[in-house]
Amino acid sequence: MTQIERACAGAVTAEMEAVARAEQIDPETVRREVAEGRMVIPANVNHLKQGLNPIGIGTAARTKINANIGKSAVSSDPGCELEKLFTAVRLGSDTVMDLSTGEQIDSVRARIIEAADVPVGTVPIYQVVEQLDDIADMRPKDFLDVVEQQARQGVDYMTIHAALLREHLPLCDGRLTGIVSRGGSLVGKWMAAHGEENPFYTHFDELCEIMREHDVTWSIGDGLRPGSIADASDEAQFAELKVMGQLGRRARELNCQVMIEGPGHVPMDQIEHNIRLQQELCDGAPFYVLGPIVTDIAPGYDHITSAIGAAMAAWYGAAMLCYVTPKEHLGLPNQEDVRQGVIAYKIAAHAADIARHRVGVRDRDDALSKARFEFDWEEQFRLSLDPETARRMHDESLPERDHKKSHYCSMCGPKFCSMKTTEELREMTRGKAEG
Repeated sequence: MTQIERACAGAVTAEMEAVARAEQIDPETVRREVAEGRMVIPANVNHLKQGLNPIGIGTAARTKINANIGKSAVSSDPGCELEKLFTAVRLGSDTVMDLSTGEQIDSVRARIIEAADVPVGTVPIYQVVEQLDDIADMRPKDFLDVVEQQARQGVDYMTIHAALLREHLPLCDGRLTGIVSRGGSLVGKWMAAHGEENPFYTHFDELCEIMREHDVTWSIGDGLRPGSIADASDEAQFAELKVMGQLGRRARELNCQVMIEGPGHVPMDQIEHNIRLQQELCDGAPFYVLGPIVTDIAPGYDHITSAIGAAMAAWYGAAMLCYVTPKEHLGLPNQEDVRQGVIAYKIAAHAADIARHRVGVRDRDDALSKARFEFDWEEQFRLSLDPETARRMHDESLPERDHKKSHYCSMCGPKFCSMKTTEELREMTRGKAEG
């Protein structure tokens, strides 16, 4: 039985108890949220056997982030992807997605699943494409077989673009950037070549049978997400979103857990509407967003342009944020790009959780602020999201060990530190009061 199946039967599983402990909420709350489809616990039964630590994704839990890794056909290697995995998880990524293309996809995925104690996601159509000369050659059975294979390996959640229909394709004709989802464009090409409906839509129930058997969580892909702010919130995007909501309901009827994927590129003034509409059309299912990127003019800095949108999206109710690295739109991320992306998104997720008043989430902020006021540099480093960078930046100007005890930094020096002056002011005030 899947997590949602057992939750609907009134059972609190060991995985639900683990989520409750991590989130500092009642296990019954977790069970209820899973039963209602507002929370998912991506935990393939085969990955659980390999040491997966279950997490909860939903608005009742803290905001999660995902890091995309995976080799391409022209760059990277399996060892490099494992290093990216370790970097992402060490810095706090809650899940990873293996988006590998090219050769050795199976072996790379197997090594990532074995090494990862966090949920692992994939986009199965990538493997199907690598096995064929052209996507137009794909038979529905080819895709079902790959989904089955990956489920047996232990993949915890899969992005499948099942809601993009033939009737949606003409809605993209006037777009500035067309269909930017790799999976979405491949499905569109298949439908155009065959003159038939999306096979993932027509074979949805069969896919659910596979997902249910291994308790793989659906991540219903947004094949028509906007790839530029000019295309945001258009008819094509929202037409697909309606179908995503319908498929989400069908998947839950068949005892499968479901997340809904979201945009993309969205200007700041449209983010709230996007989140609210998804919650309405998809019955509050966890919303998993890419960014969103809020301006298109900053190649090389899209971990920043997207983290702005991600913080807003999470504040309004997105449950998981898919990170964007500085290499977005430019190339395959390396290990440093992964580090930059994870840190940017940990900041975005944490900022949103503070705004949403999550239990205990501000404790670390308050502890770091206390250490800052007390000039406890070592404690400040320890509490930082990225201790290595914080220490390195302090060392650049004040490298000696004695400076880790100083009551100033190189910005203000010994005479202009406001916190040091505040200490002196308090001493003066206390002295006058006592006198």
